[in-house]
Amino acid sequence: MTNPNEAKTLLLLKPRGFCAGVVRAIDIVRIALDTFGPPIYVRKEIVHNKYVVEDLQQKGAVFVDDVAEIPNGERVIYSAHGVAPSVRDASKLRLLRVIDATCPLVTKVHVEAIRFAKQGYSLILIGHLNHDEIIGTLGEAPEVTQVVSSPEQVEELQVPDPDRVAYLTQTTLSLDEARDIIDALKRKFPNIVGPSAQDICYATENRQVAVKNVAEQADLVLVVGSPNSSNSNRLVEVARNLDTRSYLIDSCKDIDPRWLSGTRTIALTAGASAPEILVQEVIGFLKENGFVNLREVEVMPENVRFALPPEIVEAIGAAPAIEQPQG
Repeated sequence: MTNPNEAKTLLLLKPRGFCAGVVRAIDIVRIALDTFGPPIYVRKEIVHNKYVVEDLQQKGAVFVDDVAEIPNGERVIYSAHGVAPSVRDASKLRLLRVIDATCPLVTKVHVEAIRFAKQGYSLILIGHLNHDEIIGTLGEAPEVTQVVSSPEQVEELQVPDPDRVAYLTQTTLSLDEARDIIDALKRKFPNIVGPSAQDICYATENRQVAVKNVAEQADLVLVVGSPNSSNSNRLVEVARNLDTRSYLIDSCKDIDPRWLSGTRTIALTAGASAPEILVQEVIGFLKENGFVNLREVEVMPENVRFALPPEIVEAIGAAPAIEQPQG
């Protein structure tokens, strides 16, 4: 019989939280603010996390939905999710000084879309139609690209030449979700081709694998992340698909005490755009509620880093040295 006073367990998953693309994007905004001073305009949310966006706003970043909102000649940073060519054209017309924070893994998908379109393929883009990343990739070859988000939608696809079809995926999809849609595409178009390496990013995959590894050991999986974060939502789905209760929380304030009733083991992770400070606040809240047996579960090491864009590197190099006080 379980002792009601026995310490409850918190499994802290690793890897979790910020991926290399998010770290790079946030660093770009911070360095731009430090180097050039505010305001620095950012098209769309730099990453899909409320805490991160509000923190950068307080430092002088101005987030806009459209470059048309930015005064001519100002600096603009493109978000980690990438932009369509039409956005780049609009920026040129306004003489905006562009700093591109697009994740290199998203850029890879854009390059693949351009290559397949030039080779005469009909392009099937697997992802969520209104997500910023899909909107940007779709813009590379809109005349030949269709977006699908379920195996059922695959059945409705019509293309000029069924033997000349290619597919790409959003970088933040569920591995299982993408596999099911790709399988449906291969059944409908047996000669379909795909990217040379999968588009789903390493961080999305690693965080999903970590959840799969511990979900059956936990009574509850909590995922720190904002509601508009695709990869965070996918982590919740992965746990639920394994019949483990799971909830997405922006912060510890979103935890419903009823979720903890009768719960002995919680697994805690965070989406790729969620900062560690929010994870630590959740740990503190759960400790106060009896989850004091803390175990970190590292599924695989993660040491990816992405270089900063040249315009930021050049700006740092050109910035005047800060004089040290004499004494």
